[in-house]
Amino acid sequence: MDKSMDKSLTTLLFSCTLLISLCVPPSLAQTCRDYTFSGNRSFITCNDLPQLSCSLHWNYHPSNMTADIAFRKSGASTSNWISWALNPSRAKMVGSQTLVAYQQSNGSMYAYTTQLHDESPNMQPAGLSFDVPSITAEYSSDGNMIIFATLQLSDILRSTNQVWQEGPMNGGNPGTHSFSGQNGQSVGTVDFVNGSVLSTSGTSSKTQKRNVHGALNAVSWGILMPVGIIIARYLKVFKSAGPAWFYLHVICQSSGYAVGVAGWATGIKLGSDSPGVTYGTHRNLGIIIFALGTLQVFALLLRPKPEHKYRRYWNIYHHTVGYTTVVLSIGNIFEGFDVLESENSWKTAYIGVLVFLGVVTAVMEALTWLIVIKRKKAASSANHANGENIYSSRLQQTA
Repeated sequence: MDKSMDKSLTTLLFSCTLLISLCVPPSLAQTCRDYTFSGNRSFITCNDLPQLSCSLHWNYHPSNMTADIAFRKSGASTSNWISWALNPSRAKMVGSQTLVAYQQSNGSMYAYTTQLHDESPNMQPAGLSFDVPSITAEYSSDGNMIIFATLQLSDILRSTNQVWQEGPMNGGNPGTHSFSGQNGQSVGTVDFVNGSVLSTSGTSSKTQKRNVHGALNAVSWGILMPVGIIIARYLKVFKSAGPAWFYLHVICQSSGYAVGVAGWATGIKLGSDSPGVTYGTHRNLGIIIFALGTLQVFALLLRPKPEHKYRRYWNIYHHTVGYTTVVLSIGNIFEGFDVLESENSWKTAYIGVLVFLGVVTAVMEALTWLIVIKRKKAASSANHANGENIYSSRLQQTA
């Protein structure tokens, strides 16, 4: 009885194990380390990527800073293309240095390099910012599409952002891939030296620093500074404002400069953390704006008294530098939006702020001119009346 029960139990366990193994999808049952490549290829390091059933395999050679890589998409369709890319500038597709592969109509595999400059690239062959001495691709009998390549890395590329994708073929050329689901999350980082791959499904630390940098500069140079100018130009026209307009102007400009210094410092830190990645126009404008803002601060120490003969020239300098700083700042903020590739809502929100400030400026400009014209008419009438009184007085004296 006991032997027959043991035999039945063993048979049941074996059957359950077999059923479970058959039910487990191959992508879950097999890791990147279990995969065997054709042609006796082997890779010391590999990582299963978190999206699109892909994995990255590589051998890093520190002597010449090259990496032999294999990017593998399991369960690949022959009607789809695959790609893998490095992007040292940002954790996004735009700006990436890309390897692409797909199966041609004759059944052979085609692999090439290209650069993606926007979200709707033509995916045509092009050289990369680094050398790729060799690149090939294959479609295995077990449904794996694989890109093999040798990369000539630089210091910044040894640990950087990576992006991978798949999409449909369209008329013999790679078509547009989906931007939602796993396709929208297929981004992370790779460290060829230490052998680590991290998913970047959320906001990376560097992206957070960029957002802080952008927010500080938008608020300081792009909002507080223009508000300070509006206060100085229009509130002083109202007699009831008294000297309050001056103190409000100083508070806005001082606060804007202080926040702007913090934003400028974060930009310097981001630049030092990203050697080899430069945004010439944005950086140069930032330096000019910071220099002009600093000159404005020091100019306050040299401000002549209102009755001084040089006060007129100081006013011309102060106004010219102030307006120039604000105009350059607004332009550079939009340059920053392009660098950040921020969502349209960010840019739309700032445009809304500028429109509001523009409307306020237009209304205040019209109101100011009305007040000035009214005061001139009143002054003219008073002078005219005073002149008539003097004339009448003289007539009376003559008579």
